[in-house]
Amino acid sequence: MNFYKFHRWIVPMFALLASCSIKYSFSGASISPDSKTFSVQFFPNMAPLVNPTLSSTFTEALKMKFLTSTRLSETDDAGDLAFEGEITGYAVTPQAITASEVAAQNRLTISVHIKFTNVQDPAQAFDKTFSQYEDYDSQRNLSDVEGELVDEIVKKLVEDIFNAAVANW
Repeated sequence: MNFYKFHRWIVPMFALLASCSIKYSFSGASISPDSKTFSVQFFPNMAPLVNPTLSSTFTEALKMKFLTSTRLSETDDAGDLAFEGEITGYAVTPQAITASEVAAQNRLTISVHIKFTNVQDPAQAFDKTFSQYEDYDSQRNLSDVEGELVDEIVKKLVEDIFNAAVANW
């Protein structure tokens, strides 16, 4: 193939690819180029068992995920992508019961109700609950491992919410 024929073929191909309406990033996000902002409202902890720092930890983690993984700017008002909701569950349950009917492990589960609005593509909006958990040795006190467990669970929750909102898997 000579240069002229190659040039005639490659230039229109790049123009076609550049005109696509959805942009992809290394994070796996596909966000409309018309979307410029996101907003995350404070998530109050409405769970029966309350961790006093969970609301701020979760809210800030969700904001940071969008700041570091997208080109969107944060706004306090309703953004093009908007998140609101509440923490609905924070529970410890016994797991892996032994022969002597004693729990070998406990499970910390956190649930978050999310209402997601996408101004540019309303069909992508959702209103649902996400839950994640971490197990820990029942010989340890929750207070000794709680900070580490909460961090891991919040990471998982934020990843699930991010993927549901913008990864379109």
